[in-house]
This record gives sequence, C-alpha cells and structure tokens, in this order.
Amino acid sequence: MFDWKYSQPASVLWTILRVYLGYQWVTSGWGKVFGAGSAAWVGSGAGTAVSGFLNGALAKTGGAHPDVQPWYAWFITHIALPNATIFSYMVAWGELLVGIALILGFLTTFALLASLLMNFNYLFAGTVSVNPLFILEAIILLWAGRAAYYWGVDHFIFLRKREKNKHTHIEVRRRGGAGPVTD
Repeated sequence: MFDWKYSQPASVLWTILRVYLGYQWVTSGWGKVFGAGSAAWVGSGAGTAVSGFLNGALAKTGGAHPDVQPWYAWFITHIALPNATIFSYMVAWGELLVGIALILGFLTTFALLASLLMNFNYLFAGTVSVNPLFILEAIILLWAGRAAYYWGVDHFIFLRKREKNKHTHIEVRRRGGAGPVTD
C-alpha cells in the first residue's frame, strides 16, 4: 500500500502543494506591499484598503442569515476598524511572509497555522473567494506533517537538531547516566 504521508513520492507531492500555496500567498501579499496600490496597505494611506474591506463586511451583517455573524461584526467595529493601520500592515506583510515561509519550507507549521488564521478571518468577513481551497490545502499539509517540509529548510533544521540530540544521549549513556534509548 502506498504511504501517503512519508514516502519519497508523497513528500514531492506535499512540496508541490506547499510551494503552490506559498506562491498564492506571495502574489497576494506582494501586490499589497510593493504593488501599485501598496500605499493603501503599507504606505502613507495605510489602513485605507483594510477599512474599505471591513466596512464592506459590516454591510453583510443584515438579514435572517447574514454573511457576517454579529460576534464578528463586533470584532470589526470595536477592534479591527479602530486599529485599521495595524491590521493593514499585519495583512499585507502577513500574506507575504507566510508565502515566503511556505515556499522555503521554513517554520512550515507556523506558516500553515497563520494561513488558516487569515483565511478563516476572510471567511468570517463574508468573503469566500479562494479561501476554502486554501484552508483545505493547509489542513492537508498539516496532516502530512514533516513530509510537508521534507524538501525545505525545516527538514535540515530538524535533521541537525536530531543529530545533536542523538550525540547528547550517547554521551549521557557513556558517563553512566540514564538517558533515553535511541536505538
């Protein structure tokens, strides 16, 4: 039976999915940080774009089955809008940095969790777009575990850490200490 988590072909598949998701985040964040309309996100008019987005979300709070739930409307009104400039920088740089981290396979689990946080907030604000797809991809990559970053910076960091711990345990046993058995 094919091992979907830890086989070599599976790790290539997870790497392709991780890089694809990262690329999507980078292209989204790049436009906000360095694109033509970046001033509305991180420049002199920082907060303008995110305020427009959030006010649009507040317009979706009416009716019997609103797109934006009352508890999230409260969050927008009392926390996000008064701090629109901070949220603007967080969204723009967050998208860009999550994308870079995913492409490199660096802090992969943290980047995937940040990706989920951003996507769920976009959904809570009443925007569907590609968010469900990105959520599904992030969940699949979290399920894949270390296979998702086998071809990435994290693999080499954890490999080095494992080797260091292995040598530490061997040294403890040589000195007569009760170290964990790693064999």
